[in-house]
Amino acid sequence: MGEIKISTFDSLAMQGLDDEAELIPLLTPEDEEEMNREELPETLPVLPLRNTVLFPGVVIPITAGRDKSINLIKDANNGSKTIGVVAQKDEQVENPGVKDINRLGTVARILRVLQMPDGNTTVIIQGKKRFEIDQVVEETPYLTATVKEALEERPDEKSDEFGAIIDSIKELAFKIIKDNPNIPTEATFAIRNIQSNSFLINFVSSNLNLSVEDKQKLLEIPNLQERAMTTLKFMNTELQKLELKNDIQSKVRNDMDQQQREYFLHQQMKTIQEELGGLSYEEEVDEMRLKAKKKKWGKKIKQHFEKELAKMQRMNPQVAEYSIQRNYLDLFLDLPWDEFSKDKFDLKKAQQILDRDHYGLEDVKRRIIEYLAVLKLRNDMKSPILCLYGPPGVGKTSLGKSVAEALGREYVRISLGGLRDEAEIRGHRKTYIGAMPGRIIQSLKKAGTSNPVFILDEIDKLSNSHQGDPSSAMLEVLDPEQNSEFYDNFLEMGYDLSKVMFIATANNLGTIQPALRDRMEIINVTGYTIEEKVEIAKRHLLPKQLKEHGLSAKDLRIGKPQLEKIVEGYTRESGVRSLEKQLAKMVRYAAKSIAIEEEYHVKVTNEDVEKILGPARLERDKYENNDVAGVVTGLAWTSVGGDILFIESILSKGKGGLNITGNLGKVMRESATIAMEYIKSSADTFGIDAEVFDKYNVHIHVPEGATPKDGPSAGITMLTSLVSLFTQKKVKKSLAMTGEITLRGKVLPVGGIKEKILAAKRARIKEIILSEENRKDINEIKEDYLKGLTFHYVTEMSEVIDIAITDKKVKNAKRL
Repeated sequence: MGEIKISTFDSLAMQGLDDEAELIPLLTPEDEEEMNREELPETLPVLPLRNTVLFPGVVIPITAGRDKSINLIKDANNGSKTIGVVAQKDEQVENPGVKDINRLGTVARILRVLQMPDGNTTVIIQGKKRFEIDQVVEETPYLTATVKEALEERPDEKSDEFGAIIDSIKELAFKIIKDNPNIPTEATFAIRNIQSNSFLINFVSSNLNLSVEDKQKLLEIPNLQERAMTTLKFMNTELQKLELKNDIQSKVRNDMDQQQREYFLHQQMKTIQEELGGLSYEEEVDEMRLKAKKKKWGKKIKQHFEKELAKMQRMNPQVAEYSIQRNYLDLFLDLPWDEFSKDKFDLKKAQQILDRDHYGLEDVKRRIIEYLAVLKLRNDMKSPILCLYGPPGVGKTSLGKSVAEALGREYVRISLGGLRDEAEIRGHRKTYIGAMPGRIIQSLKKAGTSNPVFILDEIDKLSNSHQGDPSSAMLEVLDPEQNSEFYDNFLEMGYDLSKVMFIATANNLGTIQPALRDRMEIINVTGYTIEEKVEIAKRHLLPKQLKEHGLSAKDLRIGKPQLEKIVEGYTRESGVRSLEKQLAKMVRYAAKSIAIEEEYHVKVTNEDVEKILGPARLERDKYENNDVAGVVTGLAWTSVGGDILFIESILSKGKGGLNITGNLGKVMRESATIAMEYIKSSADTFGIDAEVFDKYNVHIHVPEGATPKDGPSAGITMLTSLVSLFTQKKVKKSLAMTGEITLRGKVLPVGGIKEKILAAKRARIKEIILSEENRKDINEIKEDYLKGLTFHYVTEMSEVIDIAITDKKVKNAKRL
């Protein structure tokens, strides 16, 4: 149905309408009967309509613009107010004649004439009954014709078929009104209030969205039931078109609404960002593209970047994936693809830097200089992967910093201690919320070059869990054959790590995965001697602490004897961390005295050391005398360097039992058992009465029972202790020993020789017994460390006894 022209309805009779009325009432059955009884005049002025057809009973407004039409309306309005209305065959004809109009039309009554501001005349007319033009009488000043009534065939009002058609028309009319947004819902009331069936058909036909030709055909149907059926068909067609149109519009509207909503939101976001001084999304993409032009990357990387940038442009900036994609592209732009710092191969200067920053460590520095020399000569060699292995506090990490300075490379460091998630090395996939690259790629981004010196701190403390094995992930990082295409899960591309100089640090090689250890050059960074610690304290630690506490060299001076006292009495380590803490206490004391204007000794004395640090606590590694049988000094390796330990053994009446105490591990207890059995088998050789073994119980103890101890290196020490005990002879003075024993009487080599030698020097030991196979380890130690020491190299346990046991009896020797 088209747009209904009537806006207000009630049941007033037509005769009640006057010029001042605001309501246009509907036609009642009584009005219809009265109109049907009216006689048609013989002649009627005929008004041709361009684009509409008037049906009986229907009220429509007409705008008259042609002079003939305006004159006709004026004359009719002043006269009988009755005119004949017909539809033009062609609405383009400006001055229609007899041939241009339809012969059948509707007699109409003028209800109201309105003069419009634009000069046109609008007239409201109501159809009465159909008529047919018999003959045109005049064509000027307007058409006048003789007319005759076009009779209408009406069905029986009680006909079920006609009633069903009428009900269907009403039902369809309601649906059309509901689905058509152009028809006001009040039209439903108009349909409900129509009491006349013929008027209902005419009313609906008039308002259907049909062409003039179709409406004219409807008007010309003489049978009312047939006209009703045709109207119903047209209504069905219109309803189907309307439903289809609404479906299409609904889909389009949803798409358009979403697009418009996103467009407006994007515009608002853009405006907000510009107001805040930020970049809009388009500017962000343009900036990325500009940065990409300046990057030194290959064709493959460039294509990948452009593909990912295009993907970001297609994304809605409000979705979570957008920020991940932007972070991904930012990482791509920030990574130093094919950007390398130029190496400085001035080896003399490199040596000076290493000597300046680290006192001692000659082997380590020599090995580093060798690597730099090879790099200088080849210039295309894949960077070596070094592992600095040694106790805490000896300068492993700071060595890496010195190497970076010597080479002129950037320095980056990551701590691997306690790392147990493989994604920390390889990165997370982009599908995860909060995804980020691994620490390797992040550190390279921070370094700004693809060839930094990269410190992998505490590589021995990597652990594994259900989140993967990071040490296995490190295999790819540290393998020169694989790391030219290191794959990071977040980056999704291979990155060349072959030019990176990796330097790992570790305290214990035993916990490093064998495959990982195989990929690294192990450089043993051993502990310092007392003399070296004193020099380090004087050159590096004391000036550093003075500076950190706001003092200068003139505010506090600590001489070498006092430094040596601090090293020996207050620290027990291979490195210098504890020494630095003790020096910090000395400096704080001076700072406090200056702050409160209290007198103190600028030049520190031994008494000052004890006053500030308290009595010396660490005297346990001092050598003990040899007046007691069964007490022998051994050498041990600990995680903080070398140490000396004492093996004690006594005899008590019994049946030959063997007790071992001192919190010893399984290997060490086995060494005691082997020593005991060897002595029993060689009793005659050592001059021991075999009956002793059945009359006495033997108890072996290693002091400091709270400290766990294990390892095979105390084997010859236990043997010597037991021989001294059974023979009641003195052990050689100022002697220490280390070595593993076998049941056949062989002495096997042990490790940690340098640390044990340093411990022996601290304890004022003069002679040391070692396995012959440890001679090569002694040859690698700097001669300065060996001054004042005598070494005895043995292969048999009998040789150990010959060297260690004297012919003198101990005081108060027992008679066995």
